[in-house]
Amino acid sequence: MLDHLQPRPLRIGLLDFGDGRDFLSQPLAPVQRQFRDALAGRLRADGHEVVLGDEVIWRNDIAVRNGKAMAAADVDAVIFNFSVWAWPQYARVAAQFCPQPIAMFSNVNPQYPGLVGMLANAGSLDQAGIRFTKTFGDLEDPAVYGALVSRVRAVAAARRLRGLTYALIGGRSLGIDTTVIDPAQWMAEFGIDVDHVDQYELVRRAERELAQGTRVQPALDYLSAHLGKIHWTAADATFRLTEELLRRQLAMYYGAIDLIEEFGYDFCGIKGQRELTEHFATADVAEAFLNDPYHPDGTPKPSIVCSTEADSDAALTMQIFKHLAGTPVLFADVRHYHADLGLWDLCNSGEHATYFAGRSTDPAVNLALTEFRPQGFYFPAGGASVYHVAAPGPVTLARLTRRAGTYRMVAFRAEFADLGARAHEVAAISQDNWPHAFAKFSCTPDAFIQAFNCNHIHGVYGDCLRELQGVCDVLGVECEVLG
Repeated sequence: MLDHLQPRPLRIGLLDFGDGRDFLSQPLAPVQRQFRDALAGRLRADGHEVVLGDEVIWRNDIAVRNGKAMAAADVDAVIFNFSVWAWPQYARVAAQFCPQPIAMFSNVNPQYPGLVGMLANAGSLDQAGIRFTKTFGDLEDPAVYGALVSRVRAVAAARRLRGLTYALIGGRSLGIDTTVIDPAQWMAEFGIDVDHVDQYELVRRAERELAQGTRVQPALDYLSAHLGKIHWTAADATFRLTEELLRRQLAMYYGAIDLIEEFGYDFCGIKGQRELTEHFATADVAEAFLNDPYHPDGTPKPSIVCSTEADSDAALTMQIFKHLAGTPVLFADVRHYHADLGLWDLCNSGEHATYFAGRSTDPAVNLALTEFRPQGFYFPAGGASVYHVAAPGPVTLARLTRRAGTYRMVAFRAEFADLGARAHEVAAISQDNWPHAFAKFSCTPDAFIQAFNCNHIHGVYGDCLRELQGVCDVLGVECEVLG
């Protein structure tokens, strides 16, 4: 199930370029093979799939053949490798068939003019309007290798957007215009198709699962055994969390899974407010576990990007993060700034993946730090909110928005703080039943407020700021880095 969403390694093409004089091609071949094999071995050791050219490119017909082979292999990115002098025409011929920007690389090899070759080839590509990046240095230097892989990952993340299908479940929520996109613009700029699905489809499938399915009870049993606490209420409570409502939420999750499986959707957004939140049950449990790397019964699955309030640009930002990090992605409101702590409270109605509670792929670890608490007065239909406080660690935060129809990204580094025993006390200042991440931004509060024109923000653990900038460069999107 969900086979189309199973992660696969980056598929990286690797082409070598050489001297066009036939009496030099054979003597230089061992040198080039040595450097190619070292680069290919390093990439493979990191788990990447490497597609090699069939020989050093030293004639136009070889360039055409190998360029077409890269296209046929559907590589995510291509590295043009220069360890000796290489005639610049060949790169220009091969590049027309390859994903762009081309990642050009030259290792340290002073006995042969590989750097000269890369620079000359860069000029040739530049004249033809073919986009590229350049990396030079010792392959054994982590900074050099890291820079090369960063550029490859950026090309791959942008390229993997093309051909995706986004399920827009519902429409604009609460009048939030930044959640609404133009499907034609998405196709033109990112190659993504948008399929609009009515929220009734989730209700229909949930009711069918409740009546005929077998998945809700095992999920309920697993959550009852592993969650830190479920705060059950009476059926007539003002803010309700009953077993019936939780069953609806779990059934809605499995309805979403079936919808994604049946139509091959790659990521999604669920409107939620107001229809589901006022008349059926909140979608928070479904949204959290869609983003998680496991089902609510604890069995593993691929993380599926899902944005609440059908925020499509949120989902797109999250999908880019997922391509870069391979982990669940945060969706949050920028709720409050605690000036006394120097921390931002990133809090949303409950759709944070439980992954963030323990920063683990083991559901038992995360769920032990998670509670299901009753929804409050915003959501009269009731149900569970997925409450936890995000585990500490460095993160990268970002958001795609549009200015007069043109996409831009704001991105920056941050740190999720560890407030220890105070975490729940501080969380209750704003919302005691929704999930929180307390973040120290790398920029001043005013710099953030002036630059950030959206209520929703997204991110992952780790530092992928350089890769985000690379993705924006590939996509032709302005990227404003704060801090």
